[in-house]
Amino acid sequence: MEWDDQRRRMVADQLIQRGIRDPKVLAAFAKVPRHLFVPPGHRADSYSDHPVPIGAGQTISQPYIVALMTQELRPRPGGRLLDVGTGSGYQTAILAEIGSFVCSVERIPELAEGASKLLKEMGYANVEIRVGDGSLGWPTAAAPRRVVALPPAPAAAFEGILVTAAASAVPQPLLDQLAEGGRLIIPLGSALSQTLTLIEREGKQFQSRPLCDCLFVPLIGGEE
Repeated sequence: MEWDDQRRRMVADQLIQRGIRDPKVLAAFAKVPRHLFVPPGHRADSYSDHPVPIGAGQTISQPYIVALMTQELRPRPGGRLLDVGTGSGYQTAILAEIGSFVCSVERIPELAEGASKLLKEMGYANVEIRVGDGSLGWPTAAAPRRVVALPPAPAAAFEGILVTAAASAVPQPLLDQLAEGGRLIIPLGSALSQTLTLIEREGKQFQSRPLCDCLFVPLIGGEE
């Protein structure tokens, strides 16, 4: 019950009061047990208003930032999304709870294994996790770490792409894999100054809009 109370307070105080209004997003945050994605040594901070370490030099992002990115992505039940930087698997779980099919890429094998195991135990059958270079997009030839096998993803198959690591510029493979009318959320900038940015595809054109200041771990890969 303590965790349930903390989760309700998180939704009310950190999300709704800051302008998160999408009922699908709020319902997902109210249901997904965030504390299960946090290592035992930091579990007391699971619902706190700040990032929390998850090991391997990575963090689970502040709840509000996860909610903002999710709301701006506009996920829908049955939609196909790419999640770059699985980490703990919490963001992946939020998208899966909404009902989207989520392809998630993580460069650190132990994080991919841990997230895959937890998501499977939680019953999410609409997620596939693979180890790979997220800056290159969905690694179709990589050895998978699966929760469930999704249908093959052709180029430009994703109506939404969410990147949870900061890059100096949007990697071209991610733009190539974004479908017509799709939305891409990514932190852009340096190690000390970043802007969470929304990219929308209109034919061969990409329109960008800043969302807020942020601070993420760096995106490491061949296209960064």
